[in-house]
Amino acid sequence: MKEKLVRTFFSIPVPEQVRSVKNMFYRSMKDSKSEVKWVRDYQLHITLSFLGHTPTDAIEPIVAATKDIFCNYKPLELTIEKTGCFPVPTRPRVLWLGIAGDTKKLELIVKEINSLLTPLGYYIEEKSFVPHITIARIRYPQKHTPDINEFLKSSYDGIVFHADRVQFLCSELLTDGAVYTILKSFPLGENI
Repeated sequence: MKEKLVRTFFSIPVPEQVRSVKNMFYRSMKDSKSEVKWVRDYQLHITLSFLGHTPTDAIEPIVAATKDIFCNYKPLELTIEKTGCFPVPTRPRVLWLGIAGDTKKLELIVKEINSLLTPLGYYIEEKSFVPHITIARIRYPQKHTPDINEFLKSSYDGIVFHADRVQFLCSELLTDGAVYTILKSFPLGENI
């Protein structure tokens, strides 16, 4: 019998105000001739580490291996501000909102998660961590590459928030989009 795989990742939930900012950009770009797929409101988050396809029987060992990380960090003060894209503005694949504040601590959390997952057989690509909230994705090929210059120049009131937990989630791809399930929630600064 084939073992069941689920897509898993560690993330930080974001405040409700992010939805308004995302929807403002959606309204301003919805007449574009390009195909832009906007992230659903309930899927907005800050990804810390994406594990990808994970056997369901590996979920408990992952939780056990990482649970002690989060009690060593007090809740973080973060600000959602600015806009950006990956990889380049001339052919963007991801549109995002930036994160400022306690980002050095975020980076340390990410490094600890990744270093504990490597011995469990998870290869986490060694690239610099850019904390962000993905709000849209652009797939190619398509007839028109979107002009995102206005998006990149846009400003909005920064959203200051208190990040008090990390969540371990699984993402199931269904015909009408992904559905997220919280596998474990880790409060920052508390032993669980």
